[in-house]
Order: sequence, then C-alpha cells, then structure tokens
Amino acid sequence: MILRSWDRVKPRSISDFACFLLVAVFVPVTYIFHVTVVMPELFAIGGIWYTLLWLASLFIIFNITSNMLACMLVDTSIRKELLKPPLDAAQLARWHSCQDCQTLVPPRSWHCEVCNVCVLKRDHHCRFTCCCIGHHNYRYFFYYLVYMIIGSLAAAIMESIYLWHLHLDIYWCWSTLFTMFAPVVSLMLSQSWESFYLVIYDLTLLGFAISSLLLVFHWSIFKSGSVTRERGTRKYDRGLGGNLEMVLGKRMHLTWLSPFLRSDLPHDGVNWEPIAASAPKEE
Repeated sequence: MILRSWDRVKPRSISDFACFLLVAVFVPVTYIFHVTVVMPELFAIGGIWYTLLWLASLFIIFNITSNMLACMLVDTSIRKELLKPPLDAAQLARWHSCQDCQTLVPPRSWHCEVCNVCVLKRDHHCRFTCCCIGHHNYRYFFYYLVYMIIGSLAAAIMESIYLWHLHLDIYWCWSTLFTMFAPVVSLMLSQSWESFYLVIYDLTLLGFAISSLLLVFHWSIFKSGSVTRERGTRKYDRGLGGNLEMVLGKRMHLTWLSPFLRSDLPHDGVNWEPIAASAPKEE
C-alpha cells in the first residue's frame, strides 16, 4: 500500500472542501450529541443498553472516519506503479494515450481533471473524500458508505424518539417546520439549543439519504464488475463473488471489521483483459 503525499490529499476545489468539511464536522458533532444528550434520556447511563449502544457507536464512528481517511490517503493513481507498456501486442492494443499525462496508460485508467492524474480502474471523483475512487481504494469507499448508512439510520431513529416522543411539546410547532427546511436561516434568527438539535436531525436525514442513494447507484455497477464509465457493460464480470473479491480483497469476509485489516487484491489494476462472453460466472 502506497500513501499519497499531503499536497495530493488536501481539497483541490471549493466544492471538495465544502463537502469534506460538512462530513468532518457533522460526524463528530452528531456522535457527541447522541452520547451526551440523546442516549442519557433514552437509557440509564452505565446500563447494559447504554453501554452496548455506546460501544456500537464507537465501532461505527471508527469505521466511518478511518475508511474515509483511507480513501483519501491510499494512492490509486498511475503514479503508484512504475508503468511499463506490455510487450504482448494484444495487451498493448488495450492501452491508450493520455494527452494530459503525456503517457500511455493501462485499460480502465482515465484522467481526472480535479486530481490532474490518471487513476487505475477509475470509478469517479468523490467530493466527500476529495479524491478519485479507483482500484486500490474502492474497498474503503464502499465501507464508508455502508457505515454512513448504518450510523445515520441508527442516529435518525434515536433522534426521532428524542424529538417527537420525549419532547413533542417543544418541537410540535410551525418554527420546527421552518428550521427543517431552512436550517441556516433558522439558526441565524434563533440561536437556541432546540434549533441546533433540529439542524443535527436535518443533517442526519440528509446523510442517510445521500449515502443510500450513492450505495444503490454504485451497487448496480459494482456487482457487475464495472466502474461508472463502463456502466451497462459486463466485460469484466467475474460473477458476484469474483467481483466482490476484486474490490474487497482475498480476505473480503473480514474486511468489514476495519480498514487496517490487510486484504490483498487479486489483480494489480494494470493489465485488464475482458472476460470471454462464454466464460462461466459464479453466482
């Protein structure tokens, strides 16, 4: 695993910086809100349910932040490899020239205008991690979305109970509706804890919606062994099991535990060969 230098990790555009800052602030603030405000009203501090949920929340927050950082730090560009065009004519025919990088690049490698580099098996540029998602960091992007969905869903459920059951007398009013639809304006007009809690609730629902939509969109591509640019094709489809291993690695059944768990990929991300149409696929 090769890591990027800091000058290639930092946000390169205003939209990258805004999306990254939103997640970097929202995740720890939501965790603190739950541990200090919501959970003590739902469960007895020190009780079995409070302890179990606190440990589960630590596990989720660890995986959200560490997978996000792994996405940003793991280099998946052509700079990671000492690329030498293959001598075999059939393999060389699948390589193409990148005018921006002024070099030959492998199949499934495309240039990113934001990162200003070609990326091995490039899927897309992620605004929330300020980097491209490709061959070597797709695993971390996948689990980042999974744990964002789990965490935001659990948070939304507990926040709903806190707001609409325990404190319905406070939040059942027209100002709540205004805060939900215009959170920034509402905070400027009414700087209260009640408004701040509603903003956190708003962002929790937004985080769940965006993460879910992204996972649904990418799963349809991911399970066919493709990337976004190859959407609708199955040239590299190795069956669901093979496609999962190609992204999550040879120890894919354990990778959900931590991004620090080593799981080597079965392919180097360079010399891709299309799967023959007649080849059997694992279901």
